[in-house]
Amino acid sequence: MATIMDQQQKWLLKKFHTLCTKLGMKDFEKRALIESFGVESSKDLDNHQLIDLVHTLEMKANPKASEGDQLRKRVIAAIGGWLRVSGREESLDLIKGIACRATGYDSFNKIPNERLRNIYCAFSKKTQDQKKINEITDNFFVQMMAGDLPKPNSKTLN
Repeated sequence: MATIMDQQQKWLLKKFHTLCTKLGMKDFEKRALIESFGVESSKDLDNHQLIDLVHTLEMKANPKASEGDQLRKRVIAAIGGWLRVSGREESLDLIKGIACRATGYDSFNKIPNERLRNIYCAFSKKTQDQKKINEITDNFFVQMMAGDLPKPNSKTLN
């Protein structure tokens, strides 16, 4: 009876060879790729190596998926930056939850690229705005503590 690891390896090998065919790789190209791992046959690769190899080939076969990965990382960075500037706790689960609520999707990985671009831009702008607001309020409090604030008059109040 095959173990789970054996079943996984069998599936990964099939996926690897399917992707090689989809990418139009010749036998010598496939062999060179396998030999770069220090083995002679794809069956000699361990599951971790196969997973890395399959992921790399999937990114080549589907450039849109690669773009989505990059956009997801940018969104995570943008929301994380906004949380830091706002003085809030940050965690990957919180960031993904904010992204999902902002877009109306229940899964972070299902958010389409266009929506990812939108929330990336929105949170980047929020971060810039928050930094400027923090700078202005910090300067105001420093002036207030030093007693350098001008006294309000009717012209400044309007």
